[in-house]
Amino acid sequence: MKKVRPPHVAGYFYPADPVTLHNEIQRMLDEAKTEKSFNKIIGIVSPHAGYMYSGKTAAYAYNALKGKNYKTAIVISPSHSEYFPGISVYDGDAYETPLGVVEIDEEKANKLVEGSKLIFRGIQGHRREHALEVQIPFLQSVLEDFKIVPVVMGDQSSVFVNELARKLAEVMDEETIIIASSDLSHFYNANQADQLDSIVEKRINDFDYEQLQKDLDSHRCEACGGGPIVAMMKAAALKNYNKAKVLKRTDSGDVTGDKSEVVGYLSAVVYE
Repeated sequence: MKKVRPPHVAGYFYPADPVTLHNEIQRMLDEAKTEKSFNKIIGIVSPHAGYMYSGKTAAYAYNALKGKNYKTAIVISPSHSEYFPGISVYDGDAYETPLGVVEIDEEKANKLVEGSKLIFRGIQGHRREHALEVQIPFLQSVLEDFKIVPVVMGDQSSVFVNELARKLAEVMDEETIIIASSDLSHFYNANQADQLDSIVEKRINDFDYEQLQKDLDSHRCEACGGGPIVAMMKAAALKNYNKAKVLKRTDSGDVTGDKSEVVGYLSAVVYE
């Protein structure tokens, strides 16, 4: 392989040692059991803070994927470190984590870009982005033989969200899972955070992605990966998937004990 994106936040957002990382993810998956099982899951929402803060919340969604036979995972992330006007699909051969190398699904990556003026193959957004990287060790822990399509949204305004939804619907099938990487509100006290984050939770549970987009645009709620969430839900609707369920919602204060300034997290599934 010529171009492999190396892990950038191993040892910071999650353990760099493969055995420690494997054991930590397994522990979180064991602790995050959900009673309900879902048959045809087309997408999940997963948070992207350090595993210490949001890993267990993410594990609820990843548990729902265990034992399922997905061949491709399309991981959609916001861009935290660089702005660019478009949607960047990684132009290399693979992403690497301490658990190993995951190849890019070239066919689906190219199909996502084909005929689009807003989606392109590139390195933009991928160099240092943690929100995409932290999802991959979880995928490596619950899926067996799969490839990825890493997607970073440099701009989350509605024209880009709508274009991504349209192109996702073209490449989606029963062997493809979409991961929308997002945290919720940042640095409010726990009561304020709960008011904001409960709006996102309700919109997801109601499968009302249009109202979620309006609420994000008008700042009635916050989600740094709101664009990925809306694009994934809208694409699902285009393929006649119309149910979503929030599995867990937490905030960083649940771990630190400090409720004066928290970051909100949730995990959810979108299914038939």
